Amino acid sequence: MMNYVWPVLIILSFVASIITGNVGQLSNAVIQGGQNAVELILRLVAMLCLWGGIMEIAEKSGITAAVSKLLKPVMRLIFPKLKNEEYALEAMSMNITANILGLGNAATPLGLEAMRRLQLINSDTQTASNEMIVFVVMNTAAMHIIPTTVATMRGQYGSQSPMEIMPASVLTSFCALTIAILAAKAGNRFCKPGRKGKRKACSS
Repeated sequence: MMNYVWPVLIILSFVASIITGNVGQLSNAVIQGGQNAVELILRLVAMLCLWGGIMEIAEKSGITAAVSKLLKPVMRLIFPKLKNEEYALEAMSMNITANILGLGNAATPLGLEAMRRLQLINSDTQTASNEMIVFVVMNTAAMHIIPTTVATMRGQYGSQSPMEIMPASVLTSFCALTIAILAAKAGNRFCKPGRKGKRKACSS
């Protein structure tokens, strides 16, 4: 969908600038936008490197693995059909832990590994299982404790307490995660598999 939205927006911008006689301002905005993007990236690099290093230490020291073990009972509650699938639950717990601690780079391969393990126990190779759907939704909700990127941007733009948003960030991400899980569970309940494993009435 976005492949169509962005070209349309660009074309409309050029057409509007020609009609209103603001082609020069549009050109300046394009150049300024590119410059602002580069400046923002440079501002974020230092803080992201710092937190990335801290999280790497957490991973190497075993903190991530310890948190993952604490999450296993919760994962069994969310995925009751996987309570005997330790192989899949381990990868899923590691992925969720990495997301919670802000280990973005580590979370991606762990998520792919978790999906691979879920596919191994999925009887239908063409349709995602209920557990795979819920797991993807949980990743999309992006539950986290440390809002590294937003806090960094707040600091760069003059905030005296960049991390003061942490309680609100944790609360909102927890609410988003809860609603996402409930919605996925409800969708899985009402969209029952039909013939050849395909879901009736609605698609995952």
